[in-house]
Amino acid sequence: MKLFNKQEIFELKNFFVLWSSQSVSQLGSSMTAFALTLWLYEQTGSSLSTAALAICSYAPYVLMSIFAGALTDRFDKKRTMLCCDLFAALCTVTVFLLFRTNSLSVWHLYVLNGVSGLMNTVQQPASEVAMTLVVPEKYYQKTSGLRSLSNSLISILNPLIATALYSFAGLDLVIAVDLASFVFAFVALAFFIRLPKSNREKTEGMLKLAKEGIVFLKNTPLILTLILFMSGVNFVASAFDATLPGYVIPNPKGGSSVLGIVTSCAGIATIIGSLVVSVLPKPKDRVRVIYLTMLFSLGTENFVLAFCREPVWWCIGQIIGWVLVPVMSANLDVILRTTIPLDLQGRVYACRNTFQFFTIPIGLFLGGLLVDEVCEPLMAAYGHSFPILETLFGVGKGSGAALMMFLLGVLGVLICLIAGKRLKNYHYQEK
Repeated sequence: MKLFNKQEIFELKNFFVLWSSQSVSQLGSSMTAFALTLWLYEQTGSSLSTAALAICSYAPYVLMSIFAGALTDRFDKKRTMLCCDLFAALCTVTVFLLFRTNSLSVWHLYVLNGVSGLMNTVQQPASEVAMTLVVPEKYYQKTSGLRSLSNSLISILNPLIATALYSFAGLDLVIAVDLASFVFAFVALAFFIRLPKSNREKTEGMLKLAKEGIVFLKNTPLILTLILFMSGVNFVASAFDATLPGYVIPNPKGGSSVLGIVTSCAGIATIIGSLVVSVLPKPKDRVRVIYLTMLFSLGTENFVLAFCREPVWWCIGQIIGWVLVPVMSANLDVILRTTIPLDLQGRVYACRNTFQFFTIPIGLFLGGLLVDEVCEPLMAAYGHSFPILETLFGVGKGSGAALMMFLLGVLGVLICLIAGKRLKNYHYQEK
């Protein structure tokens, strides 16, 4: 059975151009981000320094996303996307020039990642509105599936391609490919996509929008509790992301190439999970599905990686940890969309982004800091003195990261158990 017939393809022409070009650009940007992580770890050998790259990108998103939706409502969506993409590309060009002149320093990357993250904070809601403008309502489900598929493929391909290009020709080639993908997306958006004008009112102030979203969350404890629960999940997951390079790269059986393969397994798992959730029947209790899937994910992946020394088990751990994430996301999405009134969804989602994702930069920072300053020194000083530590977490550089993953596993289980007990007090009735 065809996913789209000829008539549907014609009606979705603008969507296909926008979706495909933006996906290519996202792949290029993700490749550069991954390659910079490899380069920075080679320069510093520090999990904290690599985690700080992602922190600088996420911090503007967390701080500004509560206002970004209202900000982009005041400007033409196409021009907003083009300007933000151009500024982000200029940041990449700056990295390239600094690298070629042997002037690239760690602080350069942090500043440029912060600027790029700020541009993404404004560009992302404009892009979401643009997709709505070019997609007729009857195609929302189909096009949403395509966007989820492309995101999963990017998760798989970006570490593999970035690692291959970085190993073959270094950072230069990765950045060159990224800039080529930007040019492709920029030209497609500027000359081949027509966005209808939005009829949404633009007179409301950003502070008023933010306040209305916060008031709704305060008066809807189920949604607020779910968001805070997910913020805890995000904390553990981001601390894991900060720990993973320091665990895989220095391992005798690891390295940059293995890190790329292990990271891509998360994308493979999300594709599998997306297919699974598409055929699952409607659950009796969506809230229970949310915290049980996260209990399974956080209560298995961290322990598998903490105790296993073989790359194949690292890949299995990643797949186990990510395969049920689409199931959780689908059920959470249904609860949000059926509980939040349509005319409030924009501002509530903006508040959700801030409250749910603010723990990501914190997790990245603390994850890298604890690996570098606590767990690695602890294992180096006492690993040989206590055979149980050596048996569980190994020896040498990377054993501290294994210890950190064990601690994250314990924390993740506790968060899910506490949230599950609290969520049992609320009843969700699907319309």
